[in-house]
Amino acid sequence: MAHFAEIEDGIVVRVVVMDNEDEANGAELLATLKGGTWVQTSYNTYGGKHRLGGTPFRKNYAGRGYIWREDLDAFVPPRRFDSWNLDTETCLWEPPIARPDDGNAYVWDEDNLEWMEVEKPPRPQMPDDGKDYVWDWDILDWAEVEKPD
Repeated sequence: MAHFAEIEDGIVVRVVVMDNEDEANGAELLATLKGGTWVQTSYNTYGGKHRLGGTPFRKNYAGRGYIWREDLDAFVPPRRFDSWNLDTETCLWEPPIARPDDGNAYVWDEDNLEWMEVEKPPRPQMPDDGKDYVWDWDILDWAEVEKPD
């Protein structure tokens, strides 16, 4: 399946799926059928790497609210904290201080620009609503995985 993101004012407003047979002219076809500007994205690309060992495409899979950076040919997730900087190789936001890698749980304290160790709480039960989730250590909760519309 081929995935395409609709871009408005540099922001992804939705992602749609098309048959692979329409991939070559998908952006043109979508613009004709639905209007707007469309850019292809890769479901298996994250941080400039292809999760299955293939060729990475546009640094990150686009999600609603992501930023389209034509100058980097990349989709960039929304910035979580003002102090974090964009790594132009991965097109991910990086904290000014690396998170400690000691197996403990940490959350970013933007006011003091540091990682605060927190007690690893028991993970709450993952929501059972048919959606896909991943555990997000920054918010210590389950975060919904965005899927194409």
